[in-house]
Amino acid sequence: MQTESKTLFEKGEKVKNENFSGTAYLKMLVTNDTENPIIVGNVTFEPGARNRWHRHPGGQILLVTDGVGYYQERGKPKKILRKGDVIKCPPNIEHWHGASIDSHFSHLAIGNSDKESVVWLLPVTDEEYLK
Repeated sequence: MQTESKTLFEKGEKVKNENFSGTAYLKMLVTNDTENPIIVGNVTFEPGARNRWHRHPGGQILLVTDGVGYYQERGKPKKILRKGDVIKCPPNIEHWHGASIDSHFSHLAIGNSDKESVVWLLPVTDEEYLK
């Protein structure tokens, strides 16, 4: 069981909003500007932490950098993610992601800031998380 995070990028600040359950950290690595509408954030979840169901009007790419985590799109089975995995989430697909129950999880979240920002939805229930 691997529970301590050794992130590739700086861990960042603790996320302090209702869009995450458990403890998660965010460090923005790239912010958009007039030349490039791309944003990149390093997100680190402690074991059991996850975000809410949400969607990205501009889509999202996740590059897993450490730990073991989960990713699930609405209506599909949950996927187990490990270091080196890549998820390409199409625009407006409801999904969630977070750490497994017994491991930290870190990923780079890449998005298109030319589109509407994240649309946050309902929390992921314990039943959904554990299924």
